[in-house]
Amino acid sequence: MRQLSILVILVILNISAGFAAPAKIKTLRISSTNENTRLVFDVSAIPEHNVFQLKNPDRLVIDFSNAYLEKSLSQPATSHPLLMGLRTAHRNKNDLRVVIDLQKSIAPKSFILQANKKYGPRIVIDLPIQHNKYVRKTTRFKKNKPLKITNRPAKPFIVAVDAGHGGKDSGARGKHGTLEKKVVFQIATKLASLINKQPGMKAIMVRKGDYYVSLRERMKIARRADADLFVSIHADAFKNSKVTGASVFTLSRRGATSEAARWLAKHENAADLIGGVSLDDKDDILASVLLDLSQTASQDISQLVAKEVLKNFGHIGDLHSHKVQKAGFMVLKSPDIPSILVETAFISNPKEERRLKSRKYQLKMAQAIKKGIMAYAEKHSLALNGSAVVTGASGHKISKGETLLGIALQYGVTLDQLKQANTISKANNIRVGQLLSIPIGI
Repeated sequence: MRQLSILVILVILNISAGFAAPAKIKTLRISSTNENTRLVFDVSAIPEHNVFQLKNPDRLVIDFSNAYLEKSLSQPATSHPLLMGLRTAHRNKNDLRVVIDLQKSIAPKSFILQANKKYGPRIVIDLPIQHNKYVRKTTRFKKNKPLKITNRPAKPFIVAVDAGHGGKDSGARGKHGTLEKKVVFQIATKLASLINKQPGMKAIMVRKGDYYVSLRERMKIARRADADLFVSIHADAFKNSKVTGASVFTLSRRGATSEAARWLAKHENAADLIGGVSLDDKDDILASVLLDLSQTASQDISQLVAKEVLKNFGHIGDLHSHKVQKAGFMVLKSPDIPSILVETAFISNPKEERRLKSRKYQLKMAQAIKKGIMAYAEKHSLALNGSAVVTGASGHKISKGETLLGIALQYGVTLDQLKQANTISKANNIRVGQLLSIPIGI
């Protein structure tokens, strides 16, 4: 009987261990010295993790077991000498994978730091760097020493603006004869104009006139332009003319799964799909993992952008749904480009049909979409502006169009750290030409 009791206790303990609370990956901080680049993951508890490299192209992979992201991780600066980009994906519903694209192969070293008075537990990864010309020290500016300013042009954030339908495909028709293809093209044109006025952003029109473009060709146009985001604009219709409101859609998981299967079956344009990693020479299992990683990250971003756009739609009119909708629209199925589909209004409703024809309302819709994209960029680590970097001294000179948050993300520090280092009370209390001190360290 005693042996049975001990066995039961051991089983219970084993089950309890299997249901341990997942670790929360809170933030990623990036700093550089003349010896290395340091990645610091702030975590709620130290999870089991594995750090390794992949070649062709060079990537650093960190697998966390039983862990999840509290929020999106900060992207490295666009001109970082070693780090090119970062993406994340959940695996097996419980595990988290972080992939960092590298300029070259490195030999990572990782270690753990336990909580102290200032920080919680941390996982630290050191990446050796040679001849890092963007090293920053914590010394003060020297008043008598002239600062050398070098411009660091970054790749613009490219938005593919897709006006739905076109040519022989007129889309929905309103009660008073308004054609969907016409009004959505007008909204798309206004959106592209607004985006092109924003420093660090660029819009490309998927169709530039009244002609038909197949759904798959729209995806290819966006990919050829190296688009970072795909926005498809439509006007909804329903048999009940009383139905109103705007909606925002992302790809459903069912649609994603079937599209991934199609891509894998044909290996179509595989080298373009996931940042230059061809699937042609990979076995089916590895190819599936690579494509799933790309598509999961793409869908996560799509959902975040869609939420911001929907929130801004709520400021200018009715919403058909207060939640982001999911559907298997073909134009949302590009595995490598975050994509959203916007239903601006119900053209089948006479009142909304009149609104859709109004230039004023069209501009409001375009502004709401653009504001949604900008809100996502500000919250989730996208630096949308070119930068001017101070060399020969510690600091950054603010250029026109830059934000304090964008500068903080560029240097891998938090907004609060940057504000404290420069005694700034509010993020908007900055001016063009102002010199900022850049704090570094764990």
